Amino acid sequence: MTTGADNPHIGIILIGDELLSGKRQDKHMPAVIDMLHERGLELSWARMVGDDAALLERTLAETMDTDDIVFSFGGIGATPDDRTRQCAARAAGGTLEINAEGREILETKFGNEAYPNRIHMVEWPVGSEVIPNPINRVPGFSLGDHHFVPGFPRMAWPMVAWVLDTHYAYLHDAERNVEYLIEVFDTPESALIDLMQSVMDAHPAVRIACLPAADGQRKIEFGVRGRPTPAAAAFDALVAALNDAAVPTGACTSR
Repeated sequence: MTTGADNPHIGIILIGDELLSGKRQDKHMPAVIDMLHERGLELSWARMVGDDAALLERTLAETMDTDDIVFSFGGIGATPDDRTRQCAARAAGGTLEINAEGREILETKFGNEAYPNRIHMVEWPVGSEVIPNPINRVPGFSLGDHHFVPGFPRMAWPMVAWVLDTHYAYLHDAERNVEYLIEVFDTPESALIDLMQSVMDAHPAVRIACLPAADGQRKIEFGVRGRPTPAAAAFDALVAALNDAAVPTGACTSR
């Protein structure tokens, strides 16, 4: 793979009109979040795009212009509504070709029935590499740090896991992120801005966020997320600052 970043962002692209119409609900994001968490990694962003070829090409062109690791779900079949392969080629400024390794896989699986239509499933952007499919053997493909897998969860998820373990094992971290939480009561957000900013400035290695209650209660949840040692230090500083300001708080929790 091509990434040179020590801590690259990881994103997913979810493709299909059926997702945007509500006909189907996405299941990939929670699965990817879990797979990344098991490896000490986190999802940075997600995009959902319909089957509009121009929009998909533009989306891929934007994400390919980054060092991000991207997993794309759906649209890699051979039917006319599957446009991901073509859009990926155009976004990369290249063309499509029948991938030699992919062709061998399909010919082994289907024999003469690989032609004339099934073979298009391995017509990928020039320079692509095979992602093995342990379920039905029809592969996905990688183009640089963009990885294209089917929309079917049963196939897609082991393929994503294979990519993570084969190409990005060097990014895996046994030390998982942790999150510390504390609730603040009867205090407006505006009164906490300076306090929050001072803690954030002093602890740039962690993420600090506040989430007001959505049910009308006068309550704010503060969260501190990061690697265990810096997160614990930042959380202690936040709690101390809240206590010094006499802000009413609830119990502290972690996850």
